[in-house]
Amino acid sequence: MIQFNLLPDVKLEYVKAQRTKHTVITSALMAAGSAFVIFLLLFLVVNVVQSKSIRDLDSDITTYSNKLKNTPDLAKILTIQSQLAALPGLHSEKPAASRTFQFLQQLTPVDVTISELTIDYTANTISINGQSKSLDKVNTLVDTLKFTTYTEGSTNDEKAFSDVVLSEFTKTATTTTYGVTASFKPVIFDNAVSPRLIVPQLKSTRSVIEQPTELFKKSVVDTNESNQ
Repeated sequence: MIQFNLLPDVKLEYVKAQRTKHTVITSALMAAGSAFVIFLLLFLVVNVVQSKSIRDLDSDITTYSNKLKNTPDLAKILTIQSQLAALPGLHSEKPAASRTFQFLQQLTPVDVTISELTIDYTANTISINGQSKSLDKVNTLVDTLKFTTYTEGSTNDEKAFSDVVLSEFTKTATTTTYGVTASFKPVIFDNAVSPRLIVPQLKSTRSVIEQPTELFKKSVVDTNESNQ
């Protein structure tokens, strides 16, 4: 079948324009409708859903606040919790006093007893009082403190004690009562590390210069001989 287009060109252009216009208007209306739906959904979310959620949260806050306010001894509980939270830090800062007995076992020679021990972890000083069968053994304790070193990490052979002094002693025929003071390196009682003491094996005899009592005895003997 043969079709003939009897419409003039102007009419055809008009029909095309009308179709394009209809398509544009339809698309614009659909876009506007979609935007309106989205706007409506957002409006409902913001003004209805979120408002309800905020009211619920405010109600929960009020409920729990009243519950906390009515809790007996709330201030004490909060103080205890704060102190508990601070315990780990305080534990790491406090000195490892439990090492004292282990160190004393390593440092104290045989036949030397300790009756009183005072340690100042702030001034890093130690005071030892006790008894021994002889002054020679007490001198061994003093030398042991002087020459004991420690190792920890990359630190090797550092002196553990300094300013070691036999501050007092009283000697009888059977017993010597002594007092020794010294300073120690804080690291040996540091909770954050694990130092190891290296205690020398010393002989119990000392030189004449280090033994004032022996020097005194020798001086007395020399004086007596010269008088004779």
